Amino acid sequence: MRYMMLMIPKGYESAGPDLELPPDAVDKMMRYNEELRSAGVLVALEGLHPPSAGARVSFATGKPVVTDGPFIEAKEVVGGFWIIDVPTLADAIEWAKRCPGSPNETIEIRRIQEMDDYSDEVRAIIESHPGVLEKGSGKH
Repeated sequence: MRYMMLMIPKGYESAGPDLELPPDAVDKMMRYNEELRSAGVLVALEGLHPPSAGARVSFATGKPVVTDGPFIEAKEVVGGFWIIDVPTLADAIEWAKRCPGSPNETIEIRRIQEMDDYSDEVRAIIESHPGVLEKGSGKH
């Protein structure tokens, strides 16, 4: 099963748009990433720029409304993520516990939806759009 591990660093919600990463922390994190890769569980990983460099699109009014970051009401924001493929949530938790996170960081673990999770009706709709969910169908 695939799980997404979301890194939620306190303070990132108000960080400026420039990246100021401590090299020692990056070194520790890259060693952890290598451990995930070597174990054959790593599917993908990415770091995200702070919300101050992003935007939100809300549909609360029925029409898209764009708000540029930073977002005053944000209490927690995602700073990056890993996608891992492990048999159980317990396995994902064990990997998250091995992360060299700092005291201001939290990892939230969420299972990624799979085709088997959906009803026949929903599966038929998804399957009527071949190629959309195939790996590599997106552009960078």
